[in-house]
Amino acid sequence: MRSLVDKSNVLHAGLAAIRQQYSVPSEFPPEVVAAAEAAAARAPTEHTDRTDWPFITLDPATSTDLDQAFTIERSGDDLLLHYAIADVAWFVQPGDALDHEAWKRGATLYLPDGKAGLYPPALAEGAASLLPDGPRPAVVFHVRVAGDGAARLDGAERAVIRSRAKLAYDSVTAADLPADFDEFARRVQAAAVARGAGTIEPPEQQVEHVGGDGYQLVFRPRLPSEDHNAAMSLAANLAVADAMFRAGTGLFRVMPEPDERAVKRLRHTARGFGLAWPADQSLGAFSCTLDANDPKHAAFMLAERRAGGGADYQPFTAGVTPWHAAMAATYAHSTAPLRRLADRYVVQVALAVANGRPVPDDVAESLELLPATMDRADSTGNRIERAVLDLAEAVIMQGHEGESFDAVVVDDDEDGTRIQLLDVAVVAKVRAHGVAPGDMLRVKLVAADLARRTVQFERVS
Repeated sequence: MRSLVDKSNVLHAGLAAIRQQYSVPSEFPPEVVAAAEAAAARAPTEHTDRTDWPFITLDPATSTDLDQAFTIERSGDDLLLHYAIADVAWFVQPGDALDHEAWKRGATLYLPDGKAGLYPPALAEGAASLLPDGPRPAVVFHVRVAGDGAARLDGAERAVIRSRAKLAYDSVTAADLPADFDEFARRVQAAAVARGAGTIEPPEQQVEHVGGDGYQLVFRPRLPSEDHNAAMSLAANLAVADAMFRAGTGLFRVMPEPDERAVKRLRHTARGFGLAWPADQSLGAFSCTLDANDPKHAAFMLAERRAGGGADYQPFTAGVTPWHAAMAATYAHSTAPLRRLADRYVVQVALAVANGRPVPDDVAESLELLPATMDRADSTGNRIERAVLDLAEAVIMQGHEGESFDAVVVDDDEDGTRIQLLDVAVVAKVRAHGVAPGDMLRVKLVAADLARRTVQFERVS
């Protein structure tokens, strides 16, 4: 979960309660740990030697479960991304203890004070992670990006790679990166804008101590290196999705367009923040104009993410075009197999499709079963994220009881009036009569309850 960092550890008790409420596993069963240690010793035998290629990784400084490594080269007017993805399927065999445990978990669960991994550390932070401490097996996607940012899958192969460096978002320099790294991102991002794809990735929120018992919720600036790195995953996922769809197989990530009511709510939120959203501009196009490092823009991006209908997984169905509204494209998840179960299978489908081979039977059968497992994992992750944000809001507001705040009405129904505070990224409900979405209110904080993770306001004017 990337929406909160608790540097001060003030949330410790509340996070422990959330872990208990949602049955977040604290460790792996002994037989799964043993299976991971045995699997870690499995030597690659079906992999081409690409250890002389200049692969590098780029992640948060503290990350050790590295799914991707990359290098970029020119190919005429095109840019060719060689994107190495951890070959998790090489280590995890169908039906073994690792496989069974991964199907139980579905995905890595993130909380500010730690994570519950999809695979044990012997794999996720060891033999399968693309760390720069030795050769690693990978599946390398060769993704060709044209001048207009269109991406296609040129090929895929199992390969042994050796990362040259583990680079971090907050310290990487241009000299550390391939010469066309920025140009690659520019092309992919320009293509997204041209498609009308939205940007709903808010910056990270942090809880900071401001003296005594006070805390504040602040936005950590999103670094250009993060956005540029995300462009590589986006290009690969679009290219893989297109290749699978054309082959008549695969698993896709789909998302509906926000309904009319959600968009109307967001327009009122934008007006409350003083953001100029032209009446004839779509939500996706407006999102592309936002700057994640502007606090009001960042707060709107949080509201947009909360307003979304949510994404699902969908296997290929003849006659149906899988569509992801936020991406404005056919899209798949393929680049994080250490953290998402579905990606392990999509990587195997892409490897087969790119080489003109049939998809293995066990993989094809799993494509029909994965949506339910991934939806369950997504639902748990989303509930945990919402609970952590509710807890953070309560922590931040604690001590401000009796103070008044400006807010905008973003929705009004029989359950109450939903408001967004203008100066703090807090969403709450309040009893208010005779108001309509877009109206400005003055509200007073009545209570902030850490145990219940709630904040309570009353209308002042």
